Amino acid sequence: MILPTKHINFSQSLLGLGSYVLLQLQSPKSIDELWEKYEVDYENRIYLAKHSFDNLIMTLLFLYSIGSVLEKDGVIKKCV
Repeated sequence: MILPTKHINFSQSLLGLGSYVLLQLQSPKSIDELWEKYEVDYENRIYLAKHSFDNLIMTLLFLYSIGSVLEKDGVIKKCV
């Protein structure tokens, strides 16, 4: 589920959710702010795939492990 397959499109994969998260991190945000923004975008059909909060956490862990985001004092920042 990290990568898209023939049965999972890009927006349904964690990699796709990761690209969405990185776009949202133009300014640092908390996990709650990221989740609230995702829920609004999903309801307004800006982001088409339904994800759980667990998927957001796994996506942030994935992005952290590849050095794309940092966390300090509960705030997530995109690495330059």
